[in-house]
Formats: sequence, C-alpha cells, structure tokens
Amino acid sequence: MLSDLSSLLNRSIGKTSLGDILAAAITLLLCLVAVRLVLKAVRRLLSRSKLDQRVQQYVLAAARLLLYLLTGLIVAGSLNIDMTSLVAMLSVGSLGVTLAAEDILGNVAGGLVILSSHPFSLGDFVEVSGTSGTVHEIGLNHTKLVTPDGLMVMLPNKELASSQMINYSTLGRRRITWKVSASYDAPTEAVKEACRRALAATEGILEDPAPSVYLTEYGSSAIEYTIYCWASFDDYWTVHFALGERLREAFIQAGVEMTYDHLNVHILENRS
Repeated sequence: MLSDLSSLLNRSIGKTSLGDILAAAITLLLCLVAVRLVLKAVRRLLSRSKLDQRVQQYVLAAARLLLYLLTGLIVAGSLNIDMTSLVAMLSVGSLGVTLAAEDILGNVAGGLVILSSHPFSLGDFVEVSGTSGTVHEIGLNHTKLVTPDGLMVMLPNKELASSQMINYSTLGRRRITWKVSASYDAPTEAVKEACRRALAATEGILEDPAPSVYLTEYGSSAIEYTIYCWASFDDYWTVHFALGERLREAFIQAGVEMTYDHLNVHILENRS
C-alpha cells in the first residue's frame, strides 16, 4: 500500500509530480494561515497607534499585498518553478513604473506625511504656496482648498508636504492689526484714548491677550498709530471690519483728525 502511495505521488503531470502539487497545496494552506495571523497582528498594532485611519488602511493594504506576493513566490518555489526570470522581470517592471510615476509616488508619500503628522485638518484655514483657503478634502494625491472667493483649488500633496505652510485655525484665534494716522496737532494720549473707546465698542474682541495701542511711526504729514487685538478664528473678519468702523466714529467724537496725503497749490497773481 505504501509503495502504491509512493508511486502515485511520484506520478508526473507534465514536469510536476503529484507529490510536489500536494506539498505546494499544504504550503499554500500554511502560508494563508500565516498571512491571516500576521495581518491580524498588524491590524492590532495599527489600532494602538496614533496614525490616521486612512494611513492605517494604506499600511494594511500594502502589508496584505506584500504577504500575498511572498506567498506566491514560496508556493511557486515548492512547485520547482524557476523564479529567477520572473523576479528579474518584476524588478525591471517596478523600476519602470517607479520612474514613470515619480510625481504620483511623491504625492502619495506627501499624502501619507500629511495624514500622519496632521499639520491641518478638515475645515482649517491655511495658506501655502501663495494660496489661501479652507481645507475641504485631504486625499492621497491631492488636497482640496476652497478659497474665500468660492474657488476649488487642488494642490499636490508633494508640494504641501515640502512647502512652508501657515495654519490660521490651529490656535483658535487670530490677531487683528489696524493702522491709523492722526494729525501732529492731536495729543498722543487723546488719539490712544479714541482707539481704546473704539476697541471697547467692538463686540467679539478677546480680553486675553488684552488689546493694545502704540505710536509706531512719524510720517511726513501724520503720526501713525497701530492697534492690536485678538478675536476667535470664526469672528476674525467680522471683528476686523467692525473695528474699522468704530475707529472712524471714535475719532470723529474725539475731534481727532485722520489725516491723509494732500497737495496744497498756491497761485500767485502777476501784478506787473
């Protein structure tokens, strides 16, 4: 009976014996079990990490692809299939794909950096490469911004990950800066007091940090004063424009002249 089983296993189908096929089947089964266990361990490790959910999915998909590729190579080796030429072809093919998709891979790498480091989140207002807007979507290749004038801008993640970026939403507040000019005839303290009244009359200004007023420059025909105050990110523009209106009203009430550049022309009568 053992001899019959041995002769059956040694029976060839083409260049492969039944014994090799059975060994390959057992190897495949063991590899699939190992792949399942490894993926389960990877999934558990990722769930304990602080990586973004989408990054975890990408890492898990890459691990799954790699494990199944290794499984195929192991099973093929158990069937005595020469893998040298196949590995060489895969190497050349992967090199060609890498060169052809350099920008795409760079964007993907940039997307993974953004998703893992969290420089901004959905809804944040950012400025990068001269473009400002609210983050609408963070993809693997591109990030979409909605500009204040209602335009959708798609920026490649490679550029986002390597460029200087300003996130106006991270701290939850923004500083408002207003510069006004007053006549040299106006007392400094009177101008500052008018600015303080304008600040007190403007709703939405934060008390901490406290607003401040400084004399910042002596111009050719006026003195420049700078007002600093803070507002929440959502109220920034409302407070900014409201403060501009309150400043004009406060200057009028205080009798302080807001000077502007002007030209005096004197006409001399010729009496000859």
